[in-house]
Amino acid sequence: MIVYFAWFVFAFTAIQFTVTIANLVFSTKLKKSGSVEKPLVSVLIPARDEEKNIGNILSDLVCQDYTNIEVLVFDDLSSDNTPEIVQEFAVDDDRVRLIGSGHLPSGWFGKNWGCHSLALAASGKYFLFLDADVRAGNGLISNALSYAEHYNLSLISVFPEQIIVTRGEMMTVPVMNYILLSLLPLVLVRKSGMASLSAANGQFMFFDSNTYRSLMPHEMMKNNMVEDIAIARYFKANGFKIACLTGDNSIQCRMYSGFSEAVNGFSKNVAAFFGNSLLLAFFFWIVTSVGFIFVLIALPAVVSVVYFSGYLLTRIIISRISGQRITGSLLYLIPQQVSLGLFIWKSFIKKTLKSHRWKDRELT
Repeated sequence: MIVYFAWFVFAFTAIQFTVTIANLVFSTKLKKSGSVEKPLVSVLIPARDEEKNIGNILSDLVCQDYTNIEVLVFDDLSSDNTPEIVQEFAVDDDRVRLIGSGHLPSGWFGKNWGCHSLALAASGKYFLFLDADVRAGNGLISNALSYAEHYNLSLISVFPEQIIVTRGEMMTVPVMNYILLSLLPLVLVRKSGMASLSAANGQFMFFDSNTYRSLMPHEMMKNNMVEDIAIARYFKANGFKIACLTGDNSIQCRMYSGFSEAVNGFSKNVAAFFGNSLLLAFFFWIVTSVGFIFVLIALPAVVSVVYFSGYLLTRIIISRISGQRITGSLLYLIPQQVSLGLFIWKSFIKKTLKSHRWKDRELT
């Protein structure tokens, strides 16, 4: 039995390596694909207590080389100075507008309600949903637009290049890219019609507005904590083409400010990477964390060398694709695996209790 499991671990690692190579070889970046017209793009930002971030993203947007935009910010009952900061920008640039929230309707999660409300108020041919903590480099909007039109896409989602500052972030944030880029060839998100081959990140969602209005995805997923992946699958299930890409320095984000915040955040969505199965997530963690023990015990030395080479190369390539420091990723490899186990454990606890707290709200 040990030998069989060891060979399974070896084969699984080989598959991960192959998928990672595919993500390296096939372009996963948002690149301009030709000249396009200049339709109105509605940039839509749901914000709750984002006074530390909202000024940065608005500064990025009003200075974009693509100028035919409207920027709508939904203030989700913030208790800080978020709305005042937005209003200051609106005074100086009439493309910026603040939308207030009187209440959160029953049955809705806050972000989903904010995105839905923004879409109802938007006028653009395209909707670009951004999180308030994203940083947008020049050319981001024009590149997304040309990419969407070149491939006739109804949805593009991008995983931003993550800004990592603290050790706690280094122990946690790279884990999601490791899962994504070692299990899913992103080119298949665009080329395959299978809804199961979908991925998305709510930090950057670029929609054709006509398709959005026909499906009203945030309303459909109004009480889904991982609405981004659910929306991607929903679009593909309805026959619409989508793409999922990795970001570069034209789109960056500091997702969390430390270890505890990251664990709380990732425990909310870790199961979604495994088809909403915590059992599969746990099995992945076991294989990638302690599988090497079985390989060392049961397989020939040459096979073990091949296994460890493939495992480490997978980590190195993913770090390169993600724009992360390779040395840091390797040094924190073990803490990252421990963190993944913690994500899964906390997700199990929260699922059992049917409760998750986010942005000072209870998500049930």
